[in-house]
Amino acid sequence: MNLFETFGLDQHLLTILAIDLTIAVVLLTLMRYLQGWSISVSSKNELAERDNFAFGISTAGAIAALAIVINGSVTGTAAVDYITEAIGMTTYSVFGLILIKFGRYLHDKVALNQINKNELIMQGNTSVAVVDACAAIATAIIIRAAIMWAEDLTLSTFVAIFSAFLVSQLMLVILTRWRESRFERRNQGTPMQTALARGHMALAIRHSGYMLSMALSFNAASHFIIYEPNAYVTNILAWLVFSILMLLALSLLIALIKKLILANINLAIEVEHQHNIGIASVEMAISISIALILTGLMA
Repeated sequence: MNLFETFGLDQHLLTILAIDLTIAVVLLTLMRYLQGWSISVSSKNELAERDNFAFGISTAGAIAALAIVINGSVTGTAAVDYITEAIGMTTYSVFGLILIKFGRYLHDKVALNQINKNELIMQGNTSVAVVDACAAIATAIIIRAAIMWAEDLTLSTFVAIFSAFLVSQLMLVILTRWRESRFERRNQGTPMQTALARGHMALAIRHSGYMLSMALSFNAASHFIIYEPNAYVTNILAWLVFSILMLLALSLLIALIKKLILANINLAIEVEHQHNIGIASVEMAISISIALILTGLMA
């Protein structure tokens, strides 16, 4: 009897685990350096010499986002052989990494189109960095849901995942514009992005909560939308309709629960005018909690 039999271990599964873990560590390490390479700076210099907290927060968000995507890549039945497992794990993870980077680019150019995110992060703006990190994590949560929904390794699979990704980016833009409109009405037309650029941390925390809750609500889609490999239009329309319905339901529930939990507190004054990070954190927790409960019930 060998060591594996003694402890009831499966040598094949342990080897699969070692392969997946090795690929994950390599990709997570790569993501740290990609953060600097993408804006032509040294990540070591920003993190350890300049002590740029904003760059660190942004990098942390990118690494966490990739880990979430990798989690979706390794979830499920192990491949029958090591080569297939390595190819599948690498392909899904690298595709996820590319989508995360593309998602951040779209978020910068479309959602946060009034500010220069990278420049502000290099200047140490932690508020913008928090929004950037949470946008990356929100994108990763959606990518993970799409990977688990269309679990396969064909061209149709990647088309389906990319379709869900595009819908998610559209919803992040819609959410941002809606939150901007509400903010401007309560603040004499001051743009929300301008407030973030000025370092409004409470606003960044609250907005991040909305992005993460919306992303979490996407998980329910995989339980309701049937994956059809060649029904490209049907798949993307299903994701679009479902995401709009979830955003509306989530928004109504969050508004109602906030009025109950934070009764007799003027949230607009506390968060937007007095920069109350504590209240903003409670708002963020409520948003995420409602999304988790709602998706859990729908699953």
